[in-house]
Amino acid sequence: MYESKRPDAESVKAALPQAEQVVEWLTARDRTEQTIGASLGRLPGEREVRLARMADVLQATAQGLGPRAAAVWAGVPDHLLQQWLANDVDFAAAVRAASALASVNGLEPGEPKTPAMIRVVILAMTRGESFETASEVVGLSPYKLRKLWHASPTLVALVDAARRIRPRKPRTYVPSTYRPRRAGPKPPSTSRYRLVQRDET
Repeated sequence: MYESKRPDAESVKAALPQAEQVVEWLTARDRTEQTIGASLGRLPGEREVRLARMADVLQATAQGLGPRAAAVWAGVPDHLLQQWLANDVDFAAAVRAASALASVNGLEPGEPKTPAMIRVVILAMTRGESFETASEVVGLSPYKLRKLWHASPTLVALVDAARRIRPRKPRTYVPSTYRPRRAGPKPPSTSRYRLVQRDET
C-alpha cells in the first residue's frame, strides 16, 4: 500500500528556516551576477554568462550528474546544452573529462544519492517542475526520492520551500540569440527577468 506520511510536523517546522535560506541562496544567482557586474559599472555580457553556465555544467558533471541534471544545475535549457556540446569541441571534451573524473571517484548519474542530486531536485522544483519530474531529472525513480522524503524533515522543508516560490512554468536562461520570435501581440512583461549586455558582433 502506498504510504504518503510526512515526517512529524514539528521536525519539519524546525528545519524550515534553514531550508528557506538555502532555497533563497539557490535562486539568487541572477541578482548576484547583476550586482557583481554593477561593481564594474556594467551588466554581464552574453559571452560571460555563457562561459559561466558552461563552467556550471562542468561542475555538475564532475559531481556525477548527467547532462539533463547538469543543465538544470547551470540554469540552461537541455536543448541549448546539447547545442553547445555539438558545436564546441573544447567544451565537449571538457565535459567528457569531468564525467571521467566523476566515474573514477565512484559517482555515476543516479547512484549513489548525493547532495548534488538534491540540489538539482530543489532547483528544478523552484522552476516549476513536479516532484516526479525533478526526481527523474537526476536519475532517481520517484519512489526512491519519496523514500528519502519520508525519512528526512530537512528534505520535506526544502521541497515545501521550493514549491512556495515556483512559477507556473519552468524558467531557465536562454540567450536572446537563441530565443525564437513569436507571431502575435507582445506578451505582458513580468517582474522577473535577466539583464545582460549584448555582445558586439
